[in-house]
Amino acid sequence: MALVSADSRIAELLTELHQLIKQTQEERSRSEHNLVNIQKTHERMQTENKISPYYRTKLRGLYTTAKADAEAECNILRKALDKIAEIKSLLEERRIAAKIAGLYNDAEPPRKTMRRGVLMTLLQQSAMTLPLWIGKPGDKPPPLCGAIPASGDYVAKPGDKVAARVKAVDGDEQWILAEVVSYSHATNKYEVDDIDEEGKERHTLSRRRIIPLPQWKANPETDPEALFQKEQLVLALYPQTTCFYRALIHTPPQRPQDDYSVLFEDTSYADGYSPPLNVAQRYVVACKEPKKK
Repeated sequence: MALVSADSRIAELLTELHQLIKQTQEERSRSEHNLVNIQKTHERMQTENKISPYYRTKLRGLYTTAKADAEAECNILRKALDKIAEIKSLLEERRIAAKIAGLYNDAEPPRKTMRRGVLMTLLQQSAMTLPLWIGKPGDKPPPLCGAIPASGDYVAKPGDKVAARVKAVDGDEQWILAEVVSYSHATNKYEVDDIDEEGKERHTLSRRRIIPLPQWKANPETDPEALFQKEQLVLALYPQTTCFYRALIHTPPQRPQDDYSVLFEDTSYADGYSPPLNVAQRYVVACKEPKKK
């Protein structure tokens, strides 16, 4: 019943999103005439080589209108982003409910049949679709945006992806990509599943062995302070694996769509680090262990 209810709400939200997209285009078309007028007025001023009181007054009015138009379009886009976030949340809730009920569709087969290539593709898609934090003027990026850690009392929800420190078969400890199953407030421990179907393991771990992954990408152009900086020590997901390893930031993202360039610790190289490799913001978290000498 919950699945049917979620499907119905998603259909409603998609209809509302479609209307908002149409409103955005209408608003943009409406404001285009004003922008053309601004350009033409500047061209006339250049031709006449003077700024008369008439042009000052006209431009002031045109720019005031343009500002109001931009704010109206921005408000519509924010509403659309909220709808998209709600749709993604409902899809995730539906996925978790289906997992619990043992129901799987062709698009998402059960863990035991998922091929490794499919898993790698899903991880890449998760990184690409991580929403970009877009705050209002004066807003600071929230916890779990880029490099900003979760608040001290934060509890990851079922379905959330985390870096989890577990004991490997050989007894060594390693950081793996995992999915939260539950959290017990009585014991302050998480139950998490290894995201890699080859592991097929469920782990019970204390909070200090869990690092929540970012829920938003940080925009380097507006919030560079929310990114890890050059030579900062991090845990990063090694490409084409589901394990996190210690690395140094080589180059932070320069544009919203860019990845980090990182140097993984690797004793097989003379300087102790691998050549630069790209890792998405989604899979880079702070490393609390000291840097090796």
